Amino acid sequence: MSTTDQVHPSEESSDFLAEETPAASPAPCLTLDSGLTVRPWQDGDDLRLMEVWGDADDRQIEQDRAMLRPSSNDPWQRTVIAEEHEVPVAAATVVSSALHPTRLWFYAEVLPEHRRKGVAAQLLNILEAEMSNCSVQSLKARCAKGSAAQCFLKDNGFTKIQRSRDVVVAPGVLPIPDIENSPMDLEDLATGSVELSEVVAQFYNAVHHWDPAEMTIGTAQKYLLAPETGASGAVVLRDTSHQNRITAFAVSYTSEQTDAPADVLLGWNPQLAEHEAASAVSTLLALVAARYPVQLEVDDAMTPLTGIIDDLVERDEAEVDFEALIYARDQSA
Repeated sequence: MSTTDQVHPSEESSDFLAEETPAASPAPCLTLDSGLTVRPWQDGDDLRLMEVWGDADDRQIEQDRAMLRPSSNDPWQRTVIAEEHEVPVAAATVVSSALHPTRLWFYAEVLPEHRRKGVAAQLLNILEAEMSNCSVQSLKARCAKGSAAQCFLKDNGFTKIQRSRDVVVAPGVLPIPDIENSPMDLEDLATGSVELSEVVAQFYNAVHHWDPAEMTIGTAQKYLLAPETGASGAVVLRDTSHQNRITAFAVSYTSEQTDAPADVLLGWNPQLAEHEAASAVSTLLALVAARYPVQLEVDDAMTPLTGIIDDLVERDEAEVDFEALIYARDQSA
């Protein structure tokens, strides 16, 4: 693509973002059909965009704005800014994920008054040209159900691959199991436990078959169980009749118990049969939500848990607080 003429952004745009421009030099610039100019991300663009965009429309946008960072090769990322009279009004990025290496995350946001002019689609075209320098060619993106982003993804060849819900489970809605007279044992376990980390890693990989993950004991510690993640404690359910193995676990990210729902990661040993996993996770959920509400993130791929949650939602004993959809556009498409 020419840096001066107004042409389609998929032409000759490869390497537009490959190298950082020295601070003393003007950034390379492209012009979109709408008249907006496009350049690589620069320091301070996050603050400039926040001044223009204001508060996020939903929590998914709030989370995804954090992906907007300078272009780099480790991790591989390319980010562009669209400006009107040197005021940033849109941004887009593609970034690799060490945990999910088969697809790049894509995120774009455009100021409302500049939407429906093809800006996001043209930014995507620019980034796709840059992807020729990356070993990964498939994309994925998140959006809120019924959002403008969902319409954009559908219109640009993305298909839905997953639904994720934040669900609040009311206290005492599940019957409390009789642990003392069963082959089950409830145990507090340090979040630094290697045994816990191994089960958490296996669980994460098992429930992300739709977006293959490479979670290890080390990365489970780093991303899910370290103090920096907010993990403040864990309990596990053990099967005393089967070598005392862990059957289910609950990791809390809420340090102090209040009337507000506690943020909990609830999972199970993926070596269990599905009906065994459902029984274990139901038992543990009943115990951790016996007196206080808990908030869970539930993907549709978590089938032993989704059946329980769907039943509670139908009975108004659990509430879906937020629903996000994940779309993908794979290279073969």
